[in-house]
Amino acid sequence: MPPAIAFEPEVWRLRSGRSVTVRAARPDDRDKLQAAMRQLSDESRHSRFMGFTRELSPQMLEQATHPVPDRELQLVVLSGDAEAEAIVAGGRYAADASGDCEFAVTVVDSWQRRGLARRVLEALIRRAQAQGFKRMTGYVLATNTSMLALARRMGFASSTNRDDPTVRVVRLDLTVAPSGER
Repeated sequence: MPPAIAFEPEVWRLRSGRSVTVRAARPDDRDKLQAAMRQLSDESRHSRFMGFTRELSPQMLEQATHPVPDRELQLVVLSGDAEAEAIVAGGRYAADASGDCEFAVTVVDSWQRRGLARRVLEALIRRAQAQGFKRMTGYVLATNTSMLALARRMGFASSTNRDDPTVRVVRLDLTVAPSGER
């Protein structure tokens, strides 16, 4: 696998006209990540973590703020100015045992339905392709119809998880076309 490629911060203009900044997570994001977690509804926490986790554990915060450069990427989406900057969404991928990568995306409830999940997933796909990953996989609760619909629109194939029928496995072949051509 090639060496890690730096993720340069980007400013995204949303459909609403608001702008947000996306960048790689940093060690000083711990408190902002925990604050974002606390803003998630029980339903959103359950959809993302497949459980009712109220806070990120110290291990999860460490993993999110110190990703392994050639195996993991953690992005955060920020709103507000430097004094009142808050994380409103995030996404990550991590290499799995096969050398492919597994992704996850989270959007704070008050920021959902603004196109952030799609933009974050597109950024993750671009980086995973540049890193040389061949496939991207996600595990999505069957009740998370919004994420399943987004994955389908973005070209992911969906199948039932043999180990848990309440979970769908979505998989994208990253070798077929660049993410912008889907």
